[in-house]
Amino acid sequence: MPEAEPFVSAAADDLPLLLEAAREAGEIALRYFKKDPRVWMKAGQSPVSEADYAADKFLRETLMAARPDYGWLSEETADDAARLQARRTFVVDPIDGTRAFIQGLETWCVSVAVVEGGQTIAGVLDCPALGEIFSALPGRGARRNGEVIHVREAGELVEIGGPKHFFDAMPRHWQQRVRRVAHIPSLAYRLAMIAEGRLDATFVRSNAHDWDIAAADLILREAGGQMLDAFGKPPSYGGRVSKHGVLVAGSGPLLKVIAGVVAEANA
Repeated sequence: MPEAEPFVSAAADDLPLLLEAAREAGEIALRYFKKDPRVWMKAGQSPVSEADYAADKFLRETLMAARPDYGWLSEETADDAARLQARRTFVVDPIDGTRAFIQGLETWCVSVAVVEGGQTIAGVLDCPALGEIFSALPGRGARRNGEVIHVREAGELVEIGGPKHFFDAMPRHWQQRVRRVAHIPSLAYRLAMIAEGRLDATFVRSNAHDWDIAAADLILREAGGQMLDAFGKPPSYGGRVSKHGVLVAGSGPLLKVIAGVVAEANA
């Protein structure tokens, strides 16, 4: 039996729960969308709105009631080290792309994942303003609104997101093929765009957290892509430290190129 099979059976039970909870949390957030919600600034000048808190409260109450033995890690909840004793942990961002949400842009989503042993075993992105729902299970493929999605092969022109200084460090013959896309405020949604073939790759500046990428990472992997750190390794989730360094995401030869850029910068 394949090694991943225990993960799959557990995740298959959790995925319907994540889908329904994320859908309802998205509906809660929509009640505040484009209605001038109250906003506060967190440390590091990161905004949070009353919609974030309302969606987070619903998700925590709903998910933990259904799985009381799971740990809990969310951007909008104070971290509790007790989660490290749990076999599985919910990793949640109630609104990934809060800046977009506040500005009335539609590119934000509810990100919900279950992680075990450092791996994401179920992931959902619900993007209610766009009417898009992404989901994935290990070995079962990635889906958008129920339809299987795949990354695209790089063509003569490749579209990449991320900070400009990384583009400037790419090999010259690749620079001539690259179009740098406008900033997409939700990192999770940017990764989903790669998974469904609307974007080729992205650089990810340091300081992404588990809740930003855990769900989207599985969706990307199941669509044929991958996310790597500066050492060429996939991120691990649910550990004591939830913050990550520079990352890259993409597929095929292009992923190797951009991974080499961040590896050289790290060295």
